[in-house]
Amino acid sequence: MALLPENLYSAAQARELERLVIAEGGVSAYQLMQRAGQALLGLIQEKYPGCSRMLIVGGGGNNAGDGYVLARLAQAQGIQVDVLPLVAGESLEAEAQQAYADMLASTDSGEGWQGKVVTSNALLDHGYDIIVDAILGIGLSRLIEGETAEYIGAINSHPAKVVAADIPSGIDADSGAVMGCAVQANMTLSFLGLKQGLMTGAAPDYCGEIYFNDLQVPESIYGQLQAVGRRIEKKWVNTHLTRRPRTTHKGLCGHVLIMGGNRGMSGAVLLAGQSALRAGAGLVSIATRQGHAAHLNLNQPELMCHGIAELKQLKPLIEKADVIAIGPGLGDDVWAQELFKTALQSNKPLVVDADALSLLSQDYIARGNWVLTPHPGEAARLSGVTAQAVQKDRCNTAKSLAEHYNAVVVLKGAGTIVAGADSQYWLCDKGNPGMASGGMGDCLTGIVSALIAQGLGLEDAAACASYLHGLAGDRAAKLHGERGMLASDLLDPLRKLINP
Repeated sequence: MALLPENLYSAAQARELERLVIAEGGVSAYQLMQRAGQALLGLIQEKYPGCSRMLIVGGGGNNAGDGYVLARLAQAQGIQVDVLPLVAGESLEAEAQQAYADMLASTDSGEGWQGKVVTSNALLDHGYDIIVDAILGIGLSRLIEGETAEYIGAINSHPAKVVAADIPSGIDADSGAVMGCAVQANMTLSFLGLKQGLMTGAAPDYCGEIYFNDLQVPESIYGQLQAVGRRIEKKWVNTHLTRRPRTTHKGLCGHVLIMGGNRGMSGAVLLAGQSALRAGAGLVSIATRQGHAAHLNLNQPELMCHGIAELKQLKPLIEKADVIAIGPGLGDDVWAQELFKTALQSNKPLVVDADALSLLSQDYIARGNWVLTPHPGEAARLSGVTAQAVQKDRCNTAKSLAEHYNAVVVLKGAGTIVAGADSQYWLCDKGNPGMASGGMGDCLTGIVSALIAQGLGLEDAAACASYLHGLAGDRAAKLHGERGMLASDLLDPLRKLINP
């Protein structure tokens, strides 16, 4: 199995890759199908070496053909294989029909097909070690209902491990949305091109561990298409975290100004400030309520805290700053609105989060030179739709918001999307459910701001910060578990990650 590639493709691009391989690579569609079946067998044998009995559930397209090739090959390896065809052999698409016929005709031993073609009652048989989902591929365009939905429900209720061929049936390959219902796989093996929908939306709850096989496609084929997105990878992030010269001083590492911390919300700016420091900012100032300024830095004396009662107090702070982060604990009262308006009027790069995004949604502006970091609810308010609609099409939502607000947008959540002026977007597949707790977004804001202050471009800073933030959460979860994780738990692993 190949390591997961950087490039992410839409369903249409995946089909185009297949067309190019067949047209220019001297490979037939059936040969690709055979390679896919072999790849599935290799993964199953590697991850589940004790598998002795397997059920393959096939639909009507080439996805089913991959499964029927697997059935033939697995039986030749001594695995007892049954197949449950949801579409009769004669009604299958051409290559899938050939795979089904070859499966029935022979094995390597020449003894003929030894498995069974079974009915839906097989899903009541708990003797299978593995169920292979080969029902629906990337061409799904409508909600799943009726008998197919019942089969999927039965698969999900079965105690066997589930392996999805290319994509779990019911997951939209472009958005990651669940089309009515979907197979809940333990593993998914994606072929040819890594589908963008596997890693965002609802898909992370359905794909299990994701693996990839390029089916021996030459690099020249991939070079003919520009992928729609790119996974953020460690080696790319590390190219932006270069070793500092020995003569470096704090003035060369950037000055971050964080505005927020309204009454009762001082912790938000504290976490943002601590994260900015741990991400390498040379100086971090906080503009907050007067009542908070005196005690905010008691446990973090490196922060410079300023109580703001009048707007004129902001001017010297803004002049000294290289980047302004606004929103953590900001609130929506008159004080908050005045701080937000003042930040917008500055010529400094902005990182806009939390309550500042809510204020922005009430008074549209396309300022430029800024990063917006909404969660799905905030993205819904910014785009005028529901949070559910955002989650059903996260990639396009992020790109639309980036264009609408002339901004770099970080759409947070499982499979964080970073979109900017480039037609491609970045996807971060790091992070875990333990990060579903207060203050995590404030940490991300601090990291993005610190990287901008140190000279990274807005989009690079947002992408690198998303990766560092997610991976710091993963490191923290590995130490003590996901449940009960605090945003401040990210600070120590963040410091280690920022120094590769």
